[in-house]
Amino acid sequence: MPTKLTPEIITAAIEGFEAQKTRIDIQIAELRAALTGGPAEPSAAPEPPKRKRRKMSAAARARIAEAQRKRWAASNKAAESSPPEAARKPKRKLSAAGRRAIIAATKKRWEAVRAAKPAAKKAPAKRKMSPARKAALVANLAKARAAKAAKAKAA
Repeated sequence: MPTKLTPEIITAAIEGFEAQKTRIDIQIAELRAALTGGPAEPSAAPEPPKRKRRKMSAAARARIAEAQRKRWAASNKAAESSPPEAARKPKRKLSAAGRRAIIAATKKRWEAVRAAKPAAKKAPAKRKMSPARKAALVANLAKARAAKAAKAKAA
């Protein structure tokens, strides 16, 4: 698919090639200077790139400024016409009776949730310890306390 060459593309290509030409001329001049031992002078003086400046008449600038002033005036007028903070509706407040009703309904809802829980999720019942195991734990605790007391006396 061939690329269509527009004037913008052609202009950009020309500027790029001119920049390359300038760099090449400078490098050639440096090499000639190194060869002859003289000062480096480019064969062709590089021209600075020319920028086209768009000019606008004073009448056009005045029209643009007037249009902007009109936009600002309309914007400021819209901001002034909006209701101030004091003109808005007052904030609604919850009555004591309404608050009590909400609390009662919440408690009722939670009671229903807790009642609907399956029995398996409730805390398991504590297991009973055999008398022999209980006696062993008590003996071990007494032994640990005695060791701690002996250590405290030694220190």
